Amino acid sequence: MEEKDFAAHLTATLTGSALTMLLGVGHRTGLLAAAARGPATSAELAGRAGLHERYVREWLGAMVTGGIFTLDAGKYTFPPQHAKFLLGETASNLMPSLLTLSAFTGILPDLERCFAEGGGVPRSAYGPHLESLGAKTGDSWKHIYREHLVDGFFGAVPGLNDRLTAGARVLDVGCGTGNAIAVAARVFPASTFTGIDIDERVVGQARETTKDLPNAGFAVGDAAELTADPPYDVITAFDAVHDQDRPDVVLRRIRGALTEDGLFFMVDTNFSSHVENNVGNPMAALCYAISLMYCTTTSLAEGGAALGAVWGTEKASEMLADAGFAHVSVLESPRPQNCIYACRP
Repeated sequence: MEEKDFAAHLTATLTGSALTMLLGVGHRTGLLAAAARGPATSAELAGRAGLHERYVREWLGAMVTGGIFTLDAGKYTFPPQHAKFLLGETASNLMPSLLTLSAFTGILPDLERCFAEGGGVPRSAYGPHLESLGAKTGDSWKHIYREHLVDGFFGAVPGLNDRLTAGARVLDVGCGTGNAIAVAARVFPASTFTGIDIDERVVGQARETTKDLPNAGFAVGDAAELTADPPYDVITAFDAVHDQDRPDVVLRRIRGALTEDGLFFMVDTNFSSHVENNVGNPMAALCYAISLMYCTTTSLAEGGAALGAVWGTEKASEMLADAGFAHVSVLESPRPQNCIYACRP
């Protein structure tokens, strides 16, 4: 990249960082929701949101010049085609991811110490920063599951939805707040769903989320100690295996907990294991950054393998084979940043 081009690239990077912070401000103060109600002057928008006009006016300057709002005849407009990516109960809304990424800045001093001293940042350190910026565990995937789990993710594997309709024993590893099970248990009442997660707090949230579903249950536990008697027909893991402290052990345990005709359905990131192959992928830099600020360091905090989010399809396929999965298909998912591994003994 030429010097002039790199300077422009760096300026765009700085601008994106600043706008990310200000979009979070707009979310927490209600400015985005107020603006979505229709065109307004800065004073009108401040009145809608119950805020001071001078602050709102400067914020609007960033929104307009940053290409998020438009300005015409003194009226600021938040176009609906932009608003759908920052508001609403849909999978298109990127605000949960934006808030989570912003919250990661709170652990940077600890992360920087790890560069020099080793070790890692424990998962427990993230909670206060997530809460202070309005980020909620599980929100990034909640609407993705609701819109895409059955037809998009499960539908990619021939026969899976039919098997779940007929009735199967299903385990979700690293279930988090239970949003995937909440969707699946409603759609497939003949199947039973169990979620396991090492975090007692999120398991409590999962139980609350699914309290009206008799075919859903949860347990606090370490997937590296997983056993099953009788075995499960289907085991799922959504963006969870690369975060395990002992992923090789977890994959072997999953293989051992499946019936002989069972399916391990793993959704994970869709990148190469080799950095040079990810150059030009528009999602790669963001995924490496998230991996550094959460996935890698939280694993190192527990003395784990620190696979990172960009462990890649090559490494994943190798580890699945080592775990005893003789048949692994890598399939497209509804999201370009994720792929599906359909794994059978």
